[in-house]
Amino acid sequence: MSPPSASTVPASPAPRVPPVRPDVEHMLPPLTGFAPEQVLPWTTRVWQLGTVRRFAILAVLALLWEALARWQDNDLLLPTFLQTARALGDGLASGELLAKTAISLSVLLKGYIAGIAGAFVLTTLAVSTQFGRDLLSTLTSMFNPLPAIALLPLALLWFGLGQGSLVFVLIHSVLWPLALNTYAGFQAVPETLRMAGRNYGLTGIRYVLQILVPAALPSILSGLKIGWAFAWRTLIAAELVFGASSGKGGLGWYIFQNRNELYTDKVFAGLALVIIIGLLVESLGFHTLERLTVRRWGVQR
Repeated sequence: MSPPSASTVPASPAPRVPPVRPDVEHMLPPLTGFAPEQVLPWTTRVWQLGTVRRFAILAVLALLWEALARWQDNDLLLPTFLQTARALGDGLASGELLAKTAISLSVLLKGYIAGIAGAFVLTTLAVSTQFGRDLLSTLTSMFNPLPAIALLPLALLWFGLGQGSLVFVLIHSVLWPLALNTYAGFQAVPETLRMAGRNYGLTGIRYVLQILVPAALPSILSGLKIGWAFAWRTLIAAELVFGASSGKGGLGWYIFQNRNELYTDKVFAGLALVIIIGLLVESLGFHTLERLTVRRWGVQR
């Protein structure tokens, strides 16, 4: 059979060239009638400040407190907000509340710093070795559900009536929540960052400090805030239940004494100062640290 001739072979179709559309430039009319930037009312700008909103919430709570106390009309059970504010001002002016606060904060800082150091050691071991992971898992399962205040009778037997017993229970209240949050943050570090650290030859403590800690800082800050709250209320509860240590009492002892003497306004003043210290530590301490670190780095909104 002879091959087909050239005349019978179908010709290949010519390539299709897309149409070329001419560029068209549309001139928009000028924007007139209103300013492109409008200044918000001063009330809106003030309300956008977080500090103003918080003060507004506190003012509403103070008004509700004052109204409820006046309606009940029993200073022994519930003093008014103004009476409590007067007792708080008198205690601060006399220096008594300042001295009690200094005693409580000094004990708190000792236990808090020791708890942070212990949590860092445990989590460093946990991310470095299998034994450290097993140790952290076992210890947190055993001791994290145990209330810190329940250990105070044993601490008094072991360390006596000094500050050592209070520091011991504060370490217990800080160590386990901080260790759990820190380890959870370390586990959530992306594998790419871990590989980058290993490629640079980082191992041991350098690997933890330069790779894991910056990446897990939001979880670490959450653990620090939880540990601070646990330690602060554990200290106040310990002073309320077991009184002064080494002849010195803090804010909890101040509240306990005035409750026995039926100075209810001073009891509420001591409780208010506990709350104020918590607000100051949260707003001036942790919020500032978050703003300077994780929010500036774009890790947290």
